Amino acid sequence: MLPRVILHNAVSLDGRIDGFPMDLQQYYELISIWKEDATLAGSHTFLQAASVAPPEDESAFVPPKMDPGDKRAILVIPDSRGRIRTWHYLRTLPYWRHFVALCSKSTPDDYLEYLKQRHIDCIVTGEDHVDLRTALEELCSRYAVRVVRADAGGTLNGLLLRQGLVNEVSVLIYPSLVGGETTSSIFRAPDLPAAADGAPGQGAEGTISLQLMKTEKLKGDVMWLRYEVRR
Repeated sequence: MLPRVILHNAVSLDGRIDGFPMDLQQYYELISIWKEDATLAGSHTFLQAASVAPPEDESAFVPPKMDPGDKRAILVIPDSRGRIRTWHYLRTLPYWRHFVALCSKSTPDDYLEYLKQRHIDCIVTGEDHVDLRTALEELCSRYAVRVVRADAGGTLNGLLLRQGLVNEVSVLIYPSLVGGETTSSIFRAPDLPAAADGAPGQGAEGTISLQLMKTEKLKGDVMWLRYEVRR
């Protein structure tokens, strides 16, 4: 069984996810409506945390205390290359109750041992890259995860969307235009092939169709749009 997956991003009017001022408090206040069981985050975000993470101490090797009544989400990070080495720091933050690394069969053995020594759970699926569908099924069966909120950039968003794993797309559209060729967009994936008949106005094969669920104007002229992914 697959959990319900929600993409939630703040974007400029031209679809960029950085390069403009955003209200982080507003962004995170909205997420409570989904009552997420797991936060799925891209590894790039936490690679940047290395600059602020303190060195490890003996507490990194102490098994975490599990509280059945803890309603906070699980933090899940795909990391088949074994690059995240700041789990000890993430465990000190108050946002999550448990931590899971998603790895593949190509993940270095020394990284799997690193996770084991620090009591970080690991799901291994896929050959060279994480099989996201199977990983989501494992999160559902192993941890009773029913709702996942993806807090990620365009690459992970693109993988989830192209593999048909997303149920809802939520975007906060800021009244800003960023432009440029290096800024990141909400959805990055290889170009789709052109429509077979090449008819004018026809979308490319594989275009993802959305159905508008709700619109709301927030402070600062920010528009909140919520879409259901059409199946």
